[in-house]
Parts: sequence; C-alpha cells; structure tokens
Amino acid sequence: AGLFSAVNSAFLGAMLPNLSPIPSDTTNALLIMIYHQLNHTTFPGQVPSLPSWDSPLWTTIWTQTLLYASLSASLLAALGAVLGKQW
Repeated sequence: AGLFSAVNSAFLGAMLPNLSPIPSDTTNALLIMIYHQLNHTTFPGQVPSLPSWDSPLWTTIWTQTLLYASLSASLLAALGAVLGKQW
C-alpha cells in the first residue's frame, strides 16, 4: 500500500498544474498592456487583452478525483493494517 500511495502521489503532483491557468501567460499579457499604455505606437490597431481561461478539462477533473479517491482508500487500508497488527 505504501508504494502504491507514493506512485499515486507522484501522479497527483504531476497533474496539479493542469488545474490552473499558466501564470506566465497572464504576466506576459499584463506586461504587454503596460507597454502599450506607455507607448501607443507599439501595437497599431491592436488592443492587447488578458488571455481567457475557461477551466480544466473534464477528463482532468475526473482523473484527479479518481486518483484522490484511490489515495484515500490506500492510506485507509494501510492504517487498518497497522491498527490490526497492533491489536
């Protein structure tokens, strides 16, 4: 159960960035907007805007949910085994 929990946690950690927007895209868009405010001739005819982000894909949410459920079940099984062994 311990090895499974470790592998499961590694997958959860690897998938965690998929749940939020990429911060560098927002930072770059804000810098472009500031530069455009200071120098209007930089982007003639274009108005820079922030990138839109809808939400994570439903497959990512379901996969994360199943991984967290399996991690919880694995840790609960390990706890039960330890408690059963001590009893």
